[in-house]
Amino acid sequence: MVGTLDAAQIKTYHDKGFVAGLPAFTSTEAADLRHRVEALEADHADGTAGYDLNQLFRVNGHLLIPLLADVSRSPAILDQVASILGPDLLVWSVELFIKEPGTQSIVSWHQDITYWGMGETDEELTAWIALSDVSVQAGCMRFIPGSHKNAIVAHEDTFDEDNLLSRGQEIAGIDESTAEHGALSPGQMSFHHGRTFHASSPNNSDDRRIGLAIRYVTPGVRQSAQGRDYAMLVRGMDKENGWIHLAGPQRLFDPEDVALYREVLNHQTTTLAADAEGMVDLYKTEGAT
Repeated sequence: MVGTLDAAQIKTYHDKGFVAGLPAFTSTEAADLRHRVEALEADHADGTAGYDLNQLFRVNGHLLIPLLADVSRSPAILDQVASILGPDLLVWSVELFIKEPGTQSIVSWHQDITYWGMGETDEELTAWIALSDVSVQAGCMRFIPGSHKNAIVAHEDTFDEDNLLSRGQEIAGIDESTAEHGALSPGQMSFHHGRTFHASSPNNSDDRRIGLAIRYVTPGVRQSAQGRDYAMLVRGMDKENGWIHLAGPQRLFDPEDVALYREVLNHQTTTLAADAEGMVDLYKTEGAT
């Protein structure tokens, strides 16, 4: 099947906890996706439906923005994800990470799955797609090979304003000399495990660094804290009926989808902001009624 991973790539993922340089879109397609993202920024600079656009880009944007839902259903991406997770796939979250050129925005060392309430499952991965040139200079992701074989480790909330993570969470004591870069050209993607230690540095390039992170899970994953969670079935079946299925947005910022967005966010916020010592602004649930 075109788009599936080969044996060496699958082995790299299982051995290192990540694999980079995978094809998702052509450079032309990536440029078009970027243009459409930036058109949304221009058209909704003041937010919409009572929410700041940055929150919608970073938290469950696939419920309100058809573009993000459509990307997560791309056959070229799903074929490769299925090589790792199998034929039955759900999308739990889609997020845009944007670093402006010459800014100090970072992502500190962390494990994605720490606050997701799913335990230490192996039945998930993040597909991170570059919509711009995500070079070392632009602050591409760095990974600690093999760190996914650890359990979930302690994270400290910093709430650093330059940290793109929701609570500025970070792992202390990382030996950065062992890190490997995951530089990507426009249209390429990487996969990483939810327990893999990873981070990214400031964007010292002359262009924006734009990446799209899609969190895929299997029907076997369970939300241990809040019971059944919400996800969008994108391939195969959920024979276990362990998730509340979402169809995806009807149209851009549709009022019925906004109401559903609020319901999902209300459900997830308790888990995502658990034990935080400060306000986690990305998970604010208030919006227009």
